[in-house]
Order: sequence, then structure tokens, then C-alpha cells
Amino acid sequence: MPDRSPPPTTPHDSAACLLCVAVSTPAHSGVGEPLSYASPRPLPAGTLVRVPLGAREVLGVVWDAPAEPAALPPGMVPRTVAGVLEGVAPLDAAWRRLVTFAARYYQRAVGEVALAALPPQLRDLTPEQLARRLRRPAPPAHPSEAVTKTIALTAEQASATAQIDAESGPFLLFGSTGSGKTEVYLHCVQRALAGHPAAQALVMVPEINLTPQLEARFRERFAPLYGEAAVVSMHSGMTPAQRLKSWLAAHTGAARIVLGTRMAVFASLPGLALVVVDEEHDASYKQQEGARYSARDLALWRGREQGAKVILGSATPSLESWHASTPASEGGPGRYLRLHMPSRIGSVEGAGTGELPRVRLVDMGQQPRSSGAGGVFSPPLLAAITERVQRGEQCLVLLNRRGFAPVLHCHDCSWKSDCPHCSAHQVFHKSDRTLRCHHCGFTQRVPRACPSCGNPDILPLGRGTEQLEEQLAALLRNVITPDRRAARVARIDADTTRAKGALEEQLAQVHSGEVDVLVGTQMVAKGHDFRRITLVAAVQPDGALFSSDFRAPERMFALLMQAAGRAGRDARYVAAQGSPPEMWIQTWHPDHAVYAALRRHDYPAFAARQLAERQEAGMPPFAYQALVRADARTQEAAQAFLQAASDAARAAGLPGLDQVFLFPPVPLAIQRVANVERAQMLLESPQRGALQRFLAAWQPLLHAERPRHRGLVRWLVDVDPQAI
Repeated sequence: MPDRSPPPTTPHDSAACLLCVAVSTPAHSGVGEPLSYASPRPLPAGTLVRVPLGAREVLGVVWDAPAEPAALPPGMVPRTVAGVLEGVAPLDAAWRRLVTFAARYYQRAVGEVALAALPPQLRDLTPEQLARRLRRPAPPAHPSEAVTKTIALTAEQASATAQIDAESGPFLLFGSTGSGKTEVYLHCVQRALAGHPAAQALVMVPEINLTPQLEARFRERFAPLYGEAAVVSMHSGMTPAQRLKSWLAAHTGAARIVLGTRMAVFASLPGLALVVVDEEHDASYKQQEGARYSARDLALWRGREQGAKVILGSATPSLESWHASTPASEGGPGRYLRLHMPSRIGSVEGAGTGELPRVRLVDMGQQPRSSGAGGVFSPPLLAAITERVQRGEQCLVLLNRRGFAPVLHCHDCSWKSDCPHCSAHQVFHKSDRTLRCHHCGFTQRVPRACPSCGNPDILPLGRGTEQLEEQLAALLRNVITPDRRAARVARIDADTTRAKGALEEQLAQVHSGEVDVLVGTQMVAKGHDFRRITLVAAVQPDGALFSSDFRAPERMFALLMQAAGRAGRDARYVAAQGSPPEMWIQTWHPDHAVYAALRRHDYPAFAARQLAERQEAGMPPFAYQALVRADARTQEAAQAFLQAASDAARAAGLPGLDQVFLFPPVPLAIQRVANVERAQMLLESPQRGALQRFLAAWQPLLHAERPRHRGLVRWLVDVDPQAI
């Protein structure tokens, strides 16, 4: 093992070079720029090095020297680079520009963004271990002559791919669920890789659980042409060794295709020619820790900067992307080229959206209060599920709340299972008789009696997926399937998929027909290709209609439309069964405009209404926002820091202030998590540039303000926030 002790800070050789090195410095140290280090020899920008930082030795990246280097303070001597990661080619200029832009736009340090984008294992490998990782067979210089399975494109797919081939983009592929967007991605990737022997493609999905089935399709298509090593995945669920292997394959060009979640947007891809962002509307593309970047937005910036084509795909595009793709002839900015694929694969030519599931609304105000499982399932919905199961078809029941019940409650004294560390309830999980806080993770056993008054009859309030699974199994216990067995109910949510490989195993059971009714959260409502599901039901979706978050209706519409898309995906199966696919929605507000648009599968009408409301209210995409959040020991301390920072900005007359409105500090909706109080302050501006100028000038004041507030734990800036 090499000597890891920091080198002495003795005066360096006058012949040594002075390098700028990006390192990950503490979040609130105020040290944001690359640091200066001495090196006995010149090193090109992008070189990975080990350098001393305090008492530690850390990984760093040699960065581009500023045009006018700052002079070192008198008497300060730069420390010396401890070592170079030999064998790893320098990170190219395009990657460094991406990191620099992301750090500047999202108000973080360059080193923080750069080092977070690199696989953690790079920091710990010896030169010998790294050399072993780098030994690999050379990738084929040209595609092999292997024969791959080709799929004939529909007229809509052929039109979309032709426009992508002919235009520069970026493109918004607006395709209904089941319209074959993935086949368009495969075709475009194949064209991009065939165009140049070193070309690479990046394909992004919003969640880890969507990568296995996508990787299987890409391997089936491209492994015969380019070898098994040509397709790699990148996501946080991989082991450190797996992440390093994928990163090195992408960095060296051995991997021609990288599939990944939001972190993959920072992959080192020297030959990047195409970027695909599937389900581009999904909020999971926004990082919620550290540098709070949007992988979708960075993918667009990276594609434009590197000359790579970018395809955003969705059946329910984000309103920002929909607005950006509105042609100038219709009064929009026309920044993206919108491509429309309204028909499902297997639908009759000219039938349009006729093969999409029929949406049926159940007015819960007209249903008997004691119906179904304690009122959860209306008689019409329960009858529809029973009928489908008896025919051998599968159903999906959606409830975006896990656990058995959101809270336990005592009717005698009104005690509730509140978390002692958060301003939230502990969720009752019946399977292991625990109360769990889904915010801080605090877990305890269910008490035998009310801790407040001793009443033994403490009861669950509300419902989660665990309760739905139990009650639905009881309701269907006498229902017999065509192969003469009792109906089987299964549940997929974050609780049932904790073990490694559990999700894949449970999905395989659904695909093989071992499950008749699947109960799940949003993790099974999007992206999965269930071939035998013909009915989808959302039992309690109304909560999002009246949320304080202005994006709640958009997210609800997207979730329900994506969930509806799980029904009837196999046209031949539906035709053989003779039962058209359906989406059932139980609601207390059947006349709401969101449901009216959903019944017609009319996303354009929904988007037009939402955009008109946002334009009138001056909200994104017609305005630009940032949040400053403060965490402190008390709510007063958190708000005092934010107010002081706001006052300092006004007193300093910061640039852009005349076009930026600072709202007063307020507590978060869940204001205490893990005994830390949280407050936020919203900033809004009609001009993105003005907001960026203001935030950049405000950073030193925020750093200067922190030492004056003893109760403050941390603060952060969130540009383009997705939750307010």
C-alpha cells in the first residue's frame, strides 16, 4: 500500500508547477473554487490525482487554470500533489464544462459536483488494483456481422424516427402509453452507434426498478453487434465495484450504451452522440440531496454543448417541456420539436386512442358507506375485479401510501402515533407490528394499550397498501380462476422490495401469471410492461386535487395516466379475452377538470388549462424560482437566519434584486424531521438570468451570515425546486 500520510508543507521546488485541483470541500466552508497544489511535473486538466486536504488524502481532478490566476497570500506555500491515478485518461473538456455549468447554476462548489460524479471506489484503489480494473479486451472497432432481431416500425414510429434522423432537436416524443417509444429509442441508438465507431449513447430512466427490463431489451438488440460489455448500467443500487466497472467502461469507450438513473447524466462519455430521457416528466430526475440538480435539464444542456441529439419521451410530458415544445406558430417558444405518437401498438389503423383503457369514474358520494372492505372498494369496482379474475385476467390496484394505516388513534383521549422526533405520524405496519416514521426512520413496537390513557382499543386510521392487500385477499377468497384455484393477491411497494433481488422476483411472478391482483404504490404504476393486466384501479386519488403544491394536479394526472397505461398493453391478449381494458377511479369529485381530461386521455387539454392558470399566476414555466432552506435547532433560529439573509441582500443592493421577489420565511409542511426544525424562503423572478445573478452575488452573504446564528445546523439553495 502506498504511504497515505499527508506530505509535509515545506517550501516547494521553484521548478514545480502550480495546479488547480477540484476537491470536495465541506459544504459550508466557503471554499468553492479549485485549490492550488504544487506538482513536480505538468499535468493536463482532467487528470485524476490524490492530494492532501487537512489531515486527509483525497481524490481530486486537475482543473482548468483561470485566465487570471489569483496570487497566493504572502507566506502561504501550496502543498504537493500526493499521486496520480496512472492509466486513467484525463476527463475531457466537455465533461469539465458540464460540471462547471452544473456547479454554477445550482450554486454549489465545483469540487463537490465533480467528485460526487465519480465512482467512490476510485478514492481507495491502489495503483495495482486500478491497473487490474483497467485490463479488458479491446472493444470491436466495427459492428459485427451478427444478425439481430429487427422489429418493423409502425407508421407513427417510422415518422418519429425519420424526423429525429433529419432534424437536430431537441425532441419531445409525446407518445401514449404502449405506443412503442422504447422501440424508437432502440432504433435511434442503433443509428447513432452505426454512424461512428466511437459513438456512445446515454439512456436515462427515472427509477432503479425500471433499469433491469430496459437493460434486457438493449442487450438483446446490441450485444450481438457490439458484445456484452457494450451495454452497462449506472445507478445507486449497484455495488461500488460495479459502479467503478461501468464508469471505466464508459470513460474508456468500451461501453457504447450507458443506461442509468439521474446520476448517469454525469457519466464520462467522450463519444456522446445521443441522449434519451425516458419518462422525462418524472420528479425523480431532480436530486434532493447535495447539489440539487435536474438530470433532465442537464441532459439538454449537455446535448446542446456536445452536439448530441436529445430525445425526451413521455405520455404525460412535464408542463415545462410541453410549453417549450409548443411551436412558434401557436404562440410558444418552439425550442423543442414535438413528435406525436397517439396510437397504441396493435390498435386498428385510424382508431387513434381507441385502444387506450376506458376510464370509469365511481362517485363515492353515491355509494353505500359500508360497502366493500370498510368502504375502500365500491360494489361496482369489486364486481369488476371479481369478473376479471374469474376470466383469468390480472388487475392492478393503486394506492400511493405504504404501510397498513397512516396512524394509530385512541378514541377515548385522541392520542395518535406521533413520531417523537418529527412533526409527522408514525405509520402502522401490521406485518411486523411496528410503528415507523417514514421521515426519520424511527421505529418502535406497537403499544398494547394507549400510552396516554391505557385504553386497549387503539385503532388504525386511514389505509395503506398493506391493509388493501389484506382486505382484498379476504374479499376475493371465494373467487376461483379458470385453472380452478383461489385468487391470489400480492403487494409491491418499498416495504416488500427491500431485499436484494426481491423486486425482480415479484415482477417475475406477475409476468408469469402467479398473481391475479397486484396492489402497489407508484413504483409499479409506470414503465412496467405487464401483458395480462386489463384493469387498473385507483382507490383514493383525491388528495392531490387540493394540495398546496401547485404541481400536485400535474403529478396526479401523470401518475393516473401512467397507471392506466399498464392495462391492455398486449393487444392480442385483449382481443382473445374479448374484454376491453379499463381504468377505474373512485372519487368524491367526479366533475373535477382533471378527471374530465383523464376520461378523454386528453393531455393537451389538461396542459392548456394548467399552463393558462400558471401564466395568470406567474408561476413556472413563466417564472423562475429558487428556495433557500434553513435547518436549525428551533424554528425561530431557522427563520431568523433566512430573514437576516434577506435583509442583507436588500441592504447590499445585490445585482438582479430589482427583478427578484423574496417571499417571507415560512416553516416547511413537515417542519421538524429528526429533531431538526426546517424553514424555507421562496425566491421568484420573471428572468432566469436575473435570478442567477442574484443567487451568485448572495452566496458570500449567506456564508457570512451563518456564524451569527448559533442554532443553525445547515442551509441550502435549491434552484428550480420541484416541491414547495
